[in-house]
Amino acid sequence: MSGNRDVFRRGRGRHRRRRRAPLKTVLTVSVLMACSAFMANAVNDDTTECGPLGNAVNPSCPGQAAAKRVETPAGKAGSGGGGGTDGMPRDGDGAGAAPRPRTPEAEGVYDRERCGNTSGRVLLTLDDWPYNDPQRSVRIGAQLQAQGVRAAFFLIGKFAAQYPQITATLRQQGHWVGNHSYTHRKLTALDDDVLTDEIRLGVGGNMLRPPYGAADEREREAAAELGYRVCNWTVDTHDWEKVDGQPRSVEDIRASVRNATQEEKHNGVILGHLFSNFPEALPGIISDLQSQGYGVCRNNGPVGDQVPYPLDC
Repeated sequence: MSGNRDVFRRGRGRHRRRRRAPLKTVLTVSVLMACSAFMANAVNDDTTECGPLGNAVNPSCPGQAAAKRVETPAGKAGSGGGGGTDGMPRDGDGAGAAPRPRTPEAEGVYDRERCGNTSGRVLLTLDDWPYNDPQRSVRIGAQLQAQGVRAAFFLIGKFAAQYPQITATLRQQGHWVGNHSYTHRKLTALDDDVLTDEIRLGVGGNMLRPPYGAADEREREAAAELGYRVCNWTVDTHDWEKVDGQPRSVEDIRASVRNATQEEKHNGVILGHLFSNFPEALPGIISDLQSQGYGVCRNNGPVGDQVPYPLDC
């Protein structure tokens, strides 16, 4: 019988006595003790960070395992803007619109094709170097600044080192300036030491656009060790190509953006070059984007060498 009976002791010293607890009281206490044990275990359990500010995909978080990207190398012709037809963008895509809700890439998965862009707007990027006219870079930067547009310039380090004022001026104009390697060699074809030097000697900052978009796991890890994130693109204007031996025309370049898909343009990144007709096409590209309901990244003043992530522009 002692195994089936709970006993409470009351009083102190020789005055205490044994009393049988009422059945109702026993049941109540049992329930309270069970709940307390459950709560203690729940509080002591390790929690999983699944919020939008997490820095890594956790398969145990709802939806995050499915959001993990499949990394594939991208070449100049591989991530391009296709000839699709735009779907209608949702309300709020235009210039000056309120920031859109965070997209899955902000939930711990860095989308290198979009450079971490979660703004709903389009980032215009200009690569390489204007070989015959170095000051062309800052003239382009001034024109975009006058339009209230922020772009990203990815400069070849060898030439940027010869004209350090160009990088400083572009940042003062409100444009991000990133690393396009030191001599524009294909990173995936280099041994480890040369790969490291190509990144390390490039333009300082935290954003790397690998030449030809070529960056596999080894190259991304080498970049990360030096403090860089890889930034490719969603729309390739193919402005670097020649047609019948001639540079691609302004209208062809403009059409490659106008005809790109909604998916490529929403949170998109457009690739052009400083040595091509892309700069001349920029006014038309911006006009087309705005008429289709897309905003471009807004220029709100000078920047430093660090590009924010998520990229909210």
